[in-house]
Amino acid sequence: MYRFTNRVSRNFNKSNSNQKQQAQQENDGTNPVQKNSQLERVVIITDYDSGEPVTLKLELFKTDRIDCYKVFVDGRLWKERIGWSNILIGIRKALPRLLRVLMTIIRS
Repeated sequence: MYRFTNRVSRNFNKSNSNQKQQAQQENDGTNPVQKNSQLERVVIITDYDSGEPVTLKLELFKTDRIDCYKVFVDGRLWKERIGWSNILIGIRKALPRLLRVLMTIIRS
């Protein structure tokens, strides 16, 4: 355990209480606070490629490993534990036509 001087402890307590007060002022009913602390990220994908917009919602929850997530797609479990780069690979493979369109735009 590290020992801190009284001055450092006072500054830390002040900054911590200031952050809590600012967070309470920002969330005075204007923005609802997430109740689920396990939820890390939400990725919303809207695909306009098929003529009608198709929206997918990926919810990424904490797991026991760093930088790994439990992923739900539209409320259904996709992977129990998967890393961020593999999530992006899965999205890329799920939308292959969109990737081809993007690659033709990049090449030209």
